[in-house]
Amino acid sequence: MHSMRSRRKGAATAVDGRDSGEKSEQLLLSSAICNGEDLGPFVRKAFASGRPETLLQLLRFFGRSKESEIEEVCKAHYQDFILAVDDLRSLLSDVDSLKSSLSDFNSRLQSVAGPLLSSLDSFVEAQNVSNNVDTALQSVTTCIKVIELCSRANHHLSNGSFYMALKCLDSIENEFFDKTPSSTLKRMLGRKIPEIRSHIERKIIKEFSNWLVEIRAVSRNLGQLAIGEASAARQREEDLRIKQRQSEEQSRFSSRDFVYALQEDDDENDGFKGNIRLLDFDLAPLFRAYHIHQTLALEDQFKQYYFENRKLQLASDFQVSSMTPFLESHQAFFAQIAGFFIVENRVLRTGGGLISKMEVENLWETAVTKMCSVLEDQFSRMQTANHLLLIKDYVSLFGVALRRFGYPVDSLLYVLSKHRDKYHELLLSDCRKKIAEALAADKFEQMLMRKEYEYSMNVLAFHIQTSDIVPAFPYVAPFSSTVPDCCRIVRSFIEDSVSFMSYCGQLDFYDVVKKYLDQLLSEVLDGALLKLINSSVHGVSQAMQVAANIAVLERACDFFFRHAALLSGIPLRTAERSRRQFPLNKARDAAGDILSGMLKIKVDGLMTLIENVNWITDEPSQAGNEYVNEIIIYLETLVSTAQQILPTQVLKRVLQDVLSHISMKIVEALLSDSVKRINANSIMGIDVDIQLLESFADNLASVFSEEGDKIQLKNALAESRQLINLLLSNHPENFMNPVIRERSYNALDYKKVVKISEKLRDPSDSLFGSFGNRGAKPKNPKKKSLDALIKRLKDYFIANLFASLPYKNENVSSLCLPAHNSTRLDSVFGALAEAKQQPNLTFSLEKSPIFPLSPSQQRSQLNQVITLRFPMAFQTGILLFLTLISLPASSLAVADDERLSAYQALQLYDFPVGILPIGVTGYELNRETGEFSAYLSGTCNFPIDSYQLSYKSTIQGVISQGRITNLKGVSVKVLFFWLNIVEVIHADDQMEFSVGLASANFPIDNFYESPQCGCGFDCNHLNASLSSI
Repeated sequence: MHSMRSRRKGAATAVDGRDSGEKSEQLLLSSAICNGEDLGPFVRKAFASGRPETLLQLLRFFGRSKESEIEEVCKAHYQDFILAVDDLRSLLSDVDSLKSSLSDFNSRLQSVAGPLLSSLDSFVEAQNVSNNVDTALQSVTTCIKVIELCSRANHHLSNGSFYMALKCLDSIENEFFDKTPSSTLKRMLGRKIPEIRSHIERKIIKEFSNWLVEIRAVSRNLGQLAIGEASAARQREEDLRIKQRQSEEQSRFSSRDFVYALQEDDDENDGFKGNIRLLDFDLAPLFRAYHIHQTLALEDQFKQYYFENRKLQLASDFQVSSMTPFLESHQAFFAQIAGFFIVENRVLRTGGGLISKMEVENLWETAVTKMCSVLEDQFSRMQTANHLLLIKDYVSLFGVALRRFGYPVDSLLYVLSKHRDKYHELLLSDCRKKIAEALAADKFEQMLMRKEYEYSMNVLAFHIQTSDIVPAFPYVAPFSSTVPDCCRIVRSFIEDSVSFMSYCGQLDFYDVVKKYLDQLLSEVLDGALLKLINSSVHGVSQAMQVAANIAVLERACDFFFRHAALLSGIPLRTAERSRRQFPLNKARDAAGDILSGMLKIKVDGLMTLIENVNWITDEPSQAGNEYVNEIIIYLETLVSTAQQILPTQVLKRVLQDVLSHISMKIVEALLSDSVKRINANSIMGIDVDIQLLESFADNLASVFSEEGDKIQLKNALAESRQLINLLLSNHPENFMNPVIRERSYNALDYKKVVKISEKLRDPSDSLFGSFGNRGAKPKNPKKKSLDALIKRLKDYFIANLFASLPYKNENVSSLCLPAHNSTRLDSVFGALAEAKQQPNLTFSLEKSPIFPLSPSQQRSQLNQVITLRFPMAFQTGILLFLTLISLPASSLAVADDERLSAYQALQLYDFPVGILPIGVTGYELNRETGEFSAYLSGTCNFPIDSYQLSYKSTIQGVISQGRITNLKGVSVKVLFFWLNIVEVIHADDQMEFSVGLASANFPIDNFYESPQCGCGFDCNHLNASLSSI
């Protein structure tokens, strides 16, 4: 170790003389060698720098520095090295002996194995020949199989068995292609197999294209067949429903009937299943193409190809021809679409995933959207109800057919239901024309029926018979031919309406049918009858026939609603509960009115004979006056004819009107100015006339079976009968007894009684009789009672007039009377002045509201009165004058609107007077534009609660009903600011005041009184303060 250290020191001393770079490299190299590191970097660096000699010197220097260490190691292990050499020498001798042994063994082995090796060479050669033969045989066999498969593939191709040909190609490709020994054959197969597959693909695509063309034509037939089957099934349901309705109407059910119905259902189901089998169609080309493409590993491509082509076909099916009307092409249009989706349904169920359910649903949604659009467009253009009904029926059958295959059709049914209003409007329009034509052709003659089938078709079919007994033929009906014609039109309307509403997705549609039936009857038929009555009825016979027709139609209306209920499938009890009043009320009333009016005109002509009555006759008429005999003859003739065609109630109503009119004409004759005086004998003659009329009413027992009808006829003569009874009574004064008056004279008018009673004079009241009997004997009690009645009635009138005045202020000399229905003011004033014989008497006029009124009354209308101001002494005289000239208080005239005050003008526009202060001197108002200006004597300021209001001397704005806009001249102080009020609105019970950006509401009760400038509404406190000063 000491020597090594000394060497290192010597080496380090030798290196000290070199430059510092070599010294550092030496240290690094020594360190790397000592540590066993890789010297590659040093070598590369030395060669890179072009100085490998330096590295070599360093290595040599390092090696010399290690020699001493090696020497010391050798000295330390010298003895062990000697021993190892000796062992090696002994081992060499053993190796030599072994080598000789092996040489001997090898010579013996070669002598023995020589013949064996020659035999082995012969065997290997023979084995190679055998293997070559086997390989050749296998190659030949493979080639034969390949050729056989190729031959079979060619045979299948020639026969069109593309799937088998593809299987052969797959077998060649998968089993023999890699084993084919012939490179020529392999190249041929590699070239031909893709060509054959392409050929098969082209062929199968061509077949599929042909199928697409064929299935398009087949689809229409499929759709027509499916829709036809749905139509047949619906017809069977309708037939069964008709039988059930007939059974319900006859109310005769038996077990046999039910068995028959069940058997019919079974037969129908069998037929239905049989017809389903007719919907078979050929999908083999499609499935073959799909199978071939699956074999070609083109399944997804074919699915997409199929879907796109079918989608294009569906799009072409949506095209509506502009050359052919939709009414003619709609069946082909919907049949094509129906067939398309029937095919798709079959493909979905049996195609093995060729098309997915989602894809079919998407196609259906597209089709439904397009069909709805087409229907909306076509329905909007149609102007004929039958056209809409035809298309609706076919679309509903389309929906029924496709619903069997699981397609939802609610959207289509909704479109149909949405157009029900238009359909019924068109249907009503058609019926309006038909009814107008039927009524125009009416000859107002009773209908003659010669055969029983005519009776069944025109009477029994509409349940308008009055008896269940079939009459003898020929039969003259009480109605004209218009009635069954109109009934047929209405029945057709009901059936068409039910047909449209059926199968539209709404089960309970009776209310809809009933609504339109009501509209047909109450608007169309009733209006047509009214028009006929007002324009074409020119005689009593025609009016009577029209009234008879309407009475028959009233019975037919019950049938119409029952028929609608039966067709709608609801119980008759429900329909009867929901039935409203007779829908032909206006026509019935008009027919009765025009018949009554014509009869009254005829009666008026006969009543002119009443002018021949001697009202001061000496002897009473015992056989009745001439006029009443003529009237009774005419009425008897009328009744004998009318009872054959008019129903009892209609005839009773007409006779009541006529008798009431006769009674009124008798009273009018007594009231006539031409009749100055009447005596008891003439009254007794009138009594005989009324008795004859009452006898006529009693003789109608054969016509009116009920006793009440005769009583009502006699009550029609109540006014004249009670008047004659009163005039012939021994105690006419009993008329003023409320109990007696209500029981015996309730039909009499006070004024008429007074006027007629004043004309009644006894013979002793004549001029000569009065002188001759002067001082003889007092008045008879009857006359005395009559005079007392007249006096009491006049007193009653005056008292009643005072009680009926709307307003009377006893502290002022004025009379306030309502201003409506008035005569000219100047004539009223002249009449008043003439009545009091005071030419210099003046009357002041003022139009103002009636007080007191509630706020709602003041807002709802402007109640105005005429105020007559006159001296208090003339008040009683004026009231008596008004009584004597029989002028009601409401007959005075009003002043022109220009003379209204500003406050009254406000009320005309529904504003209270309180929005203006007291002291308006005048105003200007443009009634067309509403612009106004109101004038005060100066600026008006006053407080109201916490507000301070200011009105300028001129206030302007625009006024309309309940609203004032563009208001100028009115301001209000809020807190410390003055704000201009620009708008005022009256709404309900509130007044709204707007200052532009803000507004405030106040109850209208605060504005019924006008405030006063300076003090507002607190003037009493101000006056009290002034009085104390």
